[in-house]
Amino acid sequence: MGRWRAVAALLRRNQLLNSSKPSSSPPCLWKRSTIGSQASPFLNFRCFSAFPSPISIYNNDSDSGSGDVYQSYDFGTKEEEDRGKIPIKAYFLSTRFVLTALNVFETIKSYGFGSIDLKGMQADNLCNVVPPTSRSTNSIALRFSDSSSGIPTMDERESVSSCRFMVVFQYGSAVLFNVDDNDVEAYLDIVRRHASGLLTEMRKDDYAVKEKPLLTEEMKGGPDYIVLKTLDTNSIRIIGSVLGQSIALDYFVSQVDKLVEEFAGINRAMEKTGTFTMHRKKLFQLVGKANSNLADVILRVGLFDRSEIAWREARYALIYEYLREEYEVTQRFGNLDFKLKFVEHNIHFLQEVMQNRRSDLLEWCIIFLLTLENILSIYEIVRESTGGSL
Repeated sequence: MGRWRAVAALLRRNQLLNSSKPSSSPPCLWKRSTIGSQASPFLNFRCFSAFPSPISIYNNDSDSGSGDVYQSYDFGTKEEEDRGKIPIKAYFLSTRFVLTALNVFETIKSYGFGSIDLKGMQADNLCNVVPPTSRSTNSIALRFSDSSSGIPTMDERESVSSCRFMVVFQYGSAVLFNVDDNDVEAYLDIVRRHASGLLTEMRKDDYAVKEKPLLTEEMKGGPDYIVLKTLDTNSIRIIGSVLGQSIALDYFVSQVDKLVEEFAGINRAMEKTGTFTMHRKKLFQLVGKANSNLADVILRVGLFDRSEIAWREARYALIYEYLREEYEVTQRFGNLDFKLKFVEHNIHFLQEVMQNRRSDLLEWCIIFLLTLENILSIYEIVRESTGGSL
């Protein structure tokens, strides 16, 4: 009976409240009525409303799930994307020496030095050389300060985003950081003075990097750029190594494409005529070109060499793996290897055809010599028989 009495008291209380002047406060915030205080103590409770409460259930804005907190790290509008970007330009401007020397030791020596003389470049730019952080000798990093003295400041953290960097690789790539288009040729001239085997048409690629100290992760990928929590010289070396390898791989893929097109032309001619005409020397040149391209990609470019900087610290390894995946380095090398296998298959086929032709020629020569020997033998027999009869 106590529960029914409480329910009746509640209904009576609601009738009294509805007949009185309504309050401006929300229904769920009504306080205890003094009228109900004379009744049973069971009436001393707050009423509950079926309407949703306008007050947030979260304690602060960061826990409320609002998109503003997470959008601070999003890419935002085009103007926000471009703000704070450091442009990166990768060039492949020279390849290996064109060797014409007959001396074997001179040939090996020339091939070993590669396309760019890094020692000579380092000697001419001692004040701009960034001290190496690994034992790798196939690259050099130069820093150019905007200060009037030209000497980089000691505080690297403050100077990285304001200075200009150039990472040069021995196999022929140069990657420029924070360099305007009008100043590119001046920096590339520094490389050309120590380069050999300059290409008539340079390969070029563009990228960008942004620094956000408030980023929750170490790095974040964006469209045509990467966002880093901290930008330092090791990050510049990692980014430069991947971009330098990518632009060099693009050049060697184009060279292999020319080989594939040349063999495709030979196959089309054989389809029409049933034969082909090619000198043995020309075939050997194609064999050498295909093998040298594959060796350059693996040995000189070091496409699968381990990065010591990425090996030592996980955050640099994260940047390294992301960029290699972004530029599809492994997939592009797989396509290059597939095309070289096609070239290799055609080379083997043409070599067999040439070898068969040579064997046929030797067989005909032997037949001719045997026939000539038989004719001479018959002549001698006839002559001796004719002489004996006389």
